[in-house]
Amino acid sequence: MISINDITLIIPDLGEDKDQERSHWKAISESTKLESGNFLYYGSKEVTSAISNQAQYISTTSSSDPNFIRELISKIKTPFAIFIKDPVKVTFTKEGISKLISPLQNDSAILTYSDYINSTNQNETISLIEYQKGSVRDDFDFGPVISFNVEKTREAVAKYDLLKSKVHSGFYALRLSICLDKLPLYINEPLYSIEVSSTKSSYESHFAYVDPKNATVQKEMEEVFTEYAKHAMFYTPMVKSSSTSTQHSFPLEASIIIPVRNRENTIADAINSALNQEVNFLYNVIVIDNHSTDKTTEIVSSIAKTNSNVVHIIPEEKDLLIGGCWNKGISHKWCGKYSVQLDSDDLYIDPHTLQKIVETFRKEHAGAVVGSYKLVDFNLKEIPPGLIDHKEWTPENGHNNALRINGLGAPRAIFTPIARAIKFENVSYGEDYAMMLAICRTYTIARIYEPLYLCRRWEGNSDSNLSMDNTNRNNRYKDLIRTREIEARTKSQN
Repeated sequence: MISINDITLIIPDLGEDKDQERSHWKAISESTKLESGNFLYYGSKEVTSAISNQAQYISTTSSSDPNFIRELISKIKTPFAIFIKDPVKVTFTKEGISKLISPLQNDSAILTYSDYINSTNQNETISLIEYQKGSVRDDFDFGPVISFNVEKTREAVAKYDLLKSKVHSGFYALRLSICLDKLPLYINEPLYSIEVSSTKSSYESHFAYVDPKNATVQKEMEEVFTEYAKHAMFYTPMVKSSSTSTQHSFPLEASIIIPVRNRENTIADAINSALNQEVNFLYNVIVIDNHSTDKTTEIVSSIAKTNSNVVHIIPEEKDLLIGGCWNKGISHKWCGKYSVQLDSDDLYIDPHTLQKIVETFRKEHAGAVVGSYKLVDFNLKEIPPGLIDHKEWTPENGHNNALRINGLGAPRAIFTPIARAIKFENVSYGEDYAMMLAICRTYTIARIYEPLYLCRRWEGNSDSNLSMDNTNRNNRYKDLIRTREIEARTKSQN
């Protein structure tokens, strides 16, 4: 049986006046049945006088401040804590507290989290995803509320010391410390509701790790993750393997591979961008036309009739997704030594892109080359955040840090024998990420930091306006990719 005296509720200062703070306190105390002595407030101003002198207070500007995290776990005097880590108003369901805390009592978990209701958005149910071994990205969504076993959290923090000398990455270091002992437990049920005034844009979240203004924070996140990888026994030393020695002969030096389905508005631009490359070697353009039902097939066929170096493939299979189409391209008899990406709605930035990529292969003897790109709208006008260059990559640790972030960049080019050996997974999201993670486990990846590619963002993108179910499916799949890769790296280190 859970006693309310065994729980500390950690509440953010919402930056409002005392009457509103008192109203929030009243609502949350009624839904939790907790007394003010079980409350711990945190924020940038003293608010306890508005509620009760019994409540503790910690001054901080961020719930991820490592100093705040250290002080927090040292001040809690109860066995369990519920941490509202985002600046939102929370109301718990009748059994919400009990269901969050019960797994902590019976040793099923050290940290729990659950679905919730966003009352600000028509009482929308926000469904999260289960945490797995590969859920190591720093933006994993726990929702605004977690609960944790205080003693076991203290033990994990002391044992692994991931918070040491950190300034920005407190919550990330805290939860990775916990994960080294036991993975967080997801409760697939809304246990509370929230009121929230604003949210970050999807662009802000998705590209946080490549935004120069976040470089210091991201570097520290990388340091925390690297230490975590060492404790978890999947850290991989610097990769120096050369890839260009092969007994295979190739008809051409390079192939630009374009999987496509129903892109009548953009496919001609993409193909012409590929055909206009100025190079000192032989190359071709392989278009895998995945049974388009609009005018795409007609457009590709028309271009191929007047350009002998365009290979138009319509697969026999009807079940191929983007990864399966890539496998068709790399296994084709006319595929070149280097397989180079071009999406069907994107463009190379100028006629010199392919030459730069191949020269980088020749110079670096890499397993893959990854460039940089600019985000543009359908009319090719640059949109924020503009250049995506992934300068967070380092030759020494990029292959480890790649597990923490959501992608390695574009355009991607692969030494074809390696791509054939690994093969793409037959999916339409994450197939490239899985391939690059597998490559960088063993082979060097070379980088080009100047823009090579115009990446169109428009309503036709495969990741445009995704539903919550599709977003969760994509995130779950990428976490699964990381899980498999972590297991592979763990095995290779033992």
